[in-house]
Amino acid sequence: MSRVIHFEIQASPPQAAIAFYQALFGWKFQQWGTHDYWLIETGPADRPGINGGLLPRHGPAPIDGQAVNAFVCTVEVASTDESLSKALTLGGSLALAKMPVPGIGWLAYVKGPSGNILGLMQPDTTAA
Repeated sequence: MSRVIHFEIQASPPQAAIAFYQALFGWKFQQWGTHDYWLIETGPADRPGINGGLLPRHGPAPIDGQAVNAFVCTVEVASTDESLSKALTLGGSLALAKMPVPGIGWLAYVKGPSGNILGLMQPDTTAA
């Protein structure tokens, strides 16, 4: 069984979102190297929950009145290729092709039949 292991928040501007979530929830943010990406620690490792990331939004801003449009959950899978193929067979579509996340693994994004984006992450520390 695969579990959600990561979430992402797309925001513009990122610093305003970081300030908001820090003040609201006490989350900790740390920039990942020199990338426009911030790792989010949502709580202590010995308690249930997942951590995530924040990145600049590349596209239109959310439309007022729409409740959900800015968080993406990523699920750990044994094989990104197999899970991507299965998602497409089940009526999903490709949102973003498989790519390496250096030192972390292989990531692809799919869109489910209802239009929700979902990340598929195959851990692989040799990914480059």
